[in-house]
Amino acid sequence: MSESDEPRFISHHDSHAAATYTRLLLSKKTPNSSDQKKMRTEAQAQPNIALIKYWGKRDIERNLPAVSSLSVTLDSLWTRMSVEFSADLAADELVVNTAVSEEMLPRVSECLDLVAGSDRPRAMVTSECNFPIAAGLASSASAFAALVVAASEAAGIERDELSLARLAGAASGSAARSLFGGFVELQANEENIDVSTIADADTWPLTVVIAITAPGAKPVGSGEAMNRSAKSSPFYSSWVQQQAADLATAREAVLSKDFGKLATVSEHNCLKMHSVMWASRPPIVYWNSATLACMEAVRQLQNDGHAVFFTIDAGPQLKAVCLPDETDLVRSTLDACSGVERTMVSGLGAGARLLEGK
Repeated sequence: MSESDEPRFISHHDSHAAATYTRLLLSKKTPNSSDQKKMRTEAQAQPNIALIKYWGKRDIERNLPAVSSLSVTLDSLWTRMSVEFSADLAADELVVNTAVSEEMLPRVSECLDLVAGSDRPRAMVTSECNFPIAAGLASSASAFAALVVAASEAAGIERDELSLARLAGAASGSAARSLFGGFVELQANEENIDVSTIADADTWPLTVVIAITAPGAKPVGSGEAMNRSAKSSPFYSSWVQQQAADLATAREAVLSKDFGKLATVSEHNCLKMHSVMWASRPPIVYWNSATLACMEAVRQLQNDGHAVFFTIDAGPQLKAVCLPDETDLVRSTLDACSGVERTMVSGLGAGARLLEGK
């Protein structure tokens, strides 16, 4: 589980301000261990790909983003999280793709505390993901979005989508967007975030072709990289100041279905974000030679008149966004790039949801 980031979590034993924030996140009284029945629930969420990027934190303790963002939620890629609270467990347990995961367990436990309270029963959490983890494909976004949905249901706490999104965002900044489907806008307000779908997936069907250039975990986590950029990059303040204009342009492009305008602002925003990273000290460079080869291939397709553009998050994988009738050509072109290990294709999809009968 990883765009995403490695935030610091709020402890229920921290300052009064942190405790107040946690209470605001909880929409109902936290159930005590004795009140909860043993129940296993499962939810699914898809990763989202930011076109107007999230990079930087306004408030590290509360994991609030420094800038607003706009993304598309995918369809074919997914993470499924099952949660079972049990008084029989002495500690939380986490299994990811059939393997015990001690590394990610603290983040999951902190998220469960936010959802169900620190006096909750311990939980058995099982995660299944059908795409590379911690590799710049927003696996943490889909994981924590699915986790808050499953855990809320298992704890018997009803919450609306925005409340769930805020809980997910407290765990992983980009996870808030995966609660919603289609084209999603996240507004970074002073005290909290607001998230909503501005256009459904069916309103403007687009395809995302993902070129996997290095499937392993990235060398620097997004959270660490964001903090380094904020402290050391001379471009960081300009990045924050210019974000509102990029967001407005992208929103207008989506609502008017103007592919050319969306392509131009999305690529520009992506390259600005990576320029901030590159100018950090020490520099943060996620790209590899295959990433660059894919960028050049997309540029050539554009020169030939095809409707496609690229975006790259905190990792080496390139995402090519195109109109549906361009999918086969874009995929075959990226498959032919030196260093590309494989490609994945997805349309736009729905937000996080419970899986029936689970």
